[in-house]
Amino acid sequence: MTETVPTPNSGLIALKVDKISQLFDTLDPFPFHERDLDRDAEDFIVGWARELPANKAIEIAVHIPASEGESAHAKEVGPAFATYFRYRADATGRDLKEMFRIGRFSLLMGLVVLAVCLTAGRAISTAFPRSEIARFFDEGLVILGWVANWRPIEIFLYEWWPLVRRRNLFRRLAAARVKLVAR
Repeated sequence: MTETVPTPNSGLIALKVDKISQLFDTLDPFPFHERDLDRDAEDFIVGWARELPANKAIEIAVHIPASEGESAHAKEVGPAFATYFRYRADATGRDLKEMFRIGRFSLLMGLVVLAVCLTAGRAISTAFPRSEIARFFDEGLVILGWVANWRPIEIFLYEWWPLVRRRNLFRRLAAARVKLVAR
């Protein structure tokens, strides 16, 4: 057991629990070192980790009663945190890959719709050169073609950034130094 003074190039997240088991989902059937974190504990840790500078390592200090420090689970807390956050980083990475897969498919479909709309619009304009209704349909089809590309543009320009940040945060948390502090 150690004190809660962070090392110079790290950010400290401090938790206080009465039992180590409070940190983990009690309904999870896996062995202790593979259990999911309790939702409230995860939210607390992730919330604090977001506030820490990205260039600093993360340390997690878990304040527990001295009697809990002697339990069999005490030695498994650090590896359990690492396993859980590594899993969350991998899952977020899979979500990112899925988003890009959807983006590629959406882009393909959007470009096909754009090509069809542009071709149809030009055909209508050519068939009825001085018609205001033909001009109306031509312009409407051009707009429809570009709107069909809205989703892939949104994915490739904006939506992937939060997933990358979340994945990187989970990776930092998986590498965090976890220490138990007796109180």
